[in-house]
Amino acid sequence: MNQNTFTYEARGHVLVIHLPKELDHHNCRNLRYETDLLLSENYVSRIVFDFSKTEFMDSSGIGVLLNRYKQMAGSGGSVALYGAGSQVHRILNVGGLSRLVPCFDIEKTALAR
Repeated sequence: MNQNTFTYEARGHVLVIHLPKELDHHNCRNLRYETDLLLSENYVSRIVFDFSKTEFMDSSGIGVLLNRYKQMAGSGGSVALYGAGSQVHRILNVGGLSRLVPCFDIEKTALAR
């Protein structure tokens, strides 16, 4: 897998988004576009973001997560994430997302909630 690409996995009505090493303004445009298509073509009630490979995230990443949170909340769905390292966790805390989006250590727990 290219370190700057996203992979998507459908598990029933759950969309798991595996994020790349860097989540920044260069690749967030693709993430927005691709998830817009996936959400418009499929019934998704929950999005789970996999941060296990992500080492860097800027404000564009926060914007995408916040947008997806609002979109899911507006349709009665939910968002969760797992695998965030200490640096990404710090960014999530500063951006206020850790108060909105549940953060889990492992995928199994994130999917079960």
